[in-house]
Amino acid sequence: MSRRLKMSSLAWFAMTLGSVLIVIYAVVAYTLFPPGDLVHPQMKRVFERETLGILAPIFGSSVALLLGPFQFLPGIRARALQAHRWMGRVYLGFGVAIGGLAGGYMAFFAFGGLVSKSGFFFLALIWLITGALALKAVPAGRIHRHREWMIRNFALTFAVVTLRIQLGLSGAAGLNFKETYPLIAWACWVPNLIVADWLVRRSQSQH
Repeated sequence: MSRRLKMSSLAWFAMTLGSVLIVIYAVVAYTLFPPGDLVHPQMKRVFERETLGILAPIFGSSVALLLGPFQFLPGIRARALQAHRWMGRVYLGFGVAIGGLAGGYMAFFAFGGLVSKSGFFFLALIWLITGALALKAVPAGRIHRHREWMIRNFALTFAVVTLRIQLGLSGAAGLNFKETYPLIAWACWVPNLIVADWLVRRSQSQH
């Protein structure tokens, strides 16, 4: 039992650290540098033309990344339920709603053709859907369902982190950016969602 708790704590710490580091990167990259200076040259024109559209999903995902990990702490839910609820409202209302809607719009401008565009569009769409299902479960008193959908939803939020990791690894490996980026548009979130769904179903089978 203690080992399971320790592994959970380690996973939470890694998840939180990854989230915070990506938010710091986003703040530095998009406030200290002109739009598009740190991206592929062919993506720069979109960044310059759609600056607000770029910043909106970055803002939304940053809010979600900072708040999301704390929503999974049992101590906050047990001892500070109102704080948990308000963080949840901000997470879904500002993070997921703004990030998902803006991300879905910006997917149409994604570098890498139809594969990239569809990958990012479905990420945004499923992010919004899982957030809506998580919210819908609360008034109905289906708290377990709410938590399950939030696990899936944050797995999609965490795609921002896995995207950066995969881009860094592919760059370090010397892979061709034009060839790998469309694949990463799917690989950054599909495995996350599969793992989250597996965790949910495993938990269901134990009850």
